[in-house]
Amino acid sequence: MTAAISGFTLSLSLILAIGSQNAFVLKQGLKREHVFWVCLVCALSDAILILLGVLGLSVVIARAPWLASVMRYGGAAFLFLYGARSFITAWKSSAVLTQAGDTQTDLLPTLLVCAALTWLNPHVYLDTVLLIGSISTQFPGRQAEFAAGAMLASLVFFFSLGYGAALLRPIFAKPLSWRILEVAVGITMWTIGYKLLNE
Repeated sequence: MTAAISGFTLSLSLILAIGSQNAFVLKQGLKREHVFWVCLVCALSDAILILLGVLGLSVVIARAPWLASVMRYGGAAFLFLYGARSFITAWKSSAVLTQAGDTQTDLLPTLLVCAALTWLNPHVYLDTVLLIGSISTQFPGRQAEFAAGAMLASLVFFFSLGYGAALLRPIFAKPLSWRILEVAVGITMWTIGYKLLNE
């Protein structure tokens, strides 16, 4: 039980920080657009990465430094593009920024963006594969419990964020609030992209 609780608390502390993935989940929750599937993709992606880390993929990544560079530059490029998209959306007419309005993005493009924000972010590999993977070795014979706790934390967090965002909907009834959110998302994406390039 100690291993599971340790995995849960570690994983939760790593994903609580506002990042590109969390900002996207929050935005989808506010729009009530494909919330279940977005949360599920995020939680499943984390579960796969945690499992790979616990099974020892962290050793492989540590021995291939070129892989870290590819992930860093590719992830930064994607974050800059997505951030620019948010700034452009914030600049558009207020009709586009109402609460999900009449327009809804198709499921597949939404999930592809969600997956890209997850799998193209090098920090996700540092947190899940390397950090969680290495700490799991402190629980010999109980790595499975540790991994299960870490996966549960991810599942709880993303679904709480996605569906909890609905509580903020009255605030976002005004187009100005959506503009502010889009600008905040854009700044978040560009900040993370900048940090990736300067590590």
